[in-house]
Amino acid sequence: MKSKLIHSLGITAFSIAAALPLSASDKAPAAITKAEVNAAQQAWCDALVAIGKTHDEGGDAKALASKVIDQAYDYDKGKVFFKPTLAYGKNTFRPTKEGALAYFVGGDPNFPEDKGFALKPWVKARYDNLGDGDDGIQIHGDIAITMGNVWVTAKDGTEVMVDKTFVFRKDDEGKLRLIVHKSSLPFSPDK
Repeated sequence: MKSKLIHSLGITAFSIAAALPLSASDKAPAAITKAEVNAAQQAWCDALVAIGKTHDEGGDAKALASKVIDQAYDYDKGKVFFKPTLAYGKNTFRPTKEGALAYFVGGDPNFPEDKGFALKPWVKARYDNLGDGDDGIQIHGDIAITMGNVWVTAKDGTEVMVDKTFVFRKDDEGKLRLIVHKSSLPFSPDK
């Protein structure tokens, strides 16, 4: 009788639970700050350089890249949309950690076109957000979106600019995780 009454009122267990106050452990993560977004972008740049340096010095770049992906991307806890700068064809998009790892360090027969973007090695990497300011950061609670450029510098001093869009999610531990990473070379009408 009681369940029929609850059902007839349109009350479900979900709506009752949703109306209850959250305990401290159930609360959503605090809103992301611009400082956190900038720190995450700089950490990504630093990690790219570290992977190449590790490879150049004979270290285990694949292990480091795997650790970087685990710390920076949301593959373990959710879905990631990753479109790397130089990816193309059937492997243009990298929705798996294996695809991301292959892009950064190569060596995966499922991604034979990958030579290892991070293995150049790049000796310096920097970023900006829409003209070197925070105007290129949007924050929506526990989601942050950035748009701008990343510049990577090779050993010979050659600098390459890449257009990038990053979307971060703050996880339950308060860490920013990339859920969207889209990068490409700028359009050049002369080519």
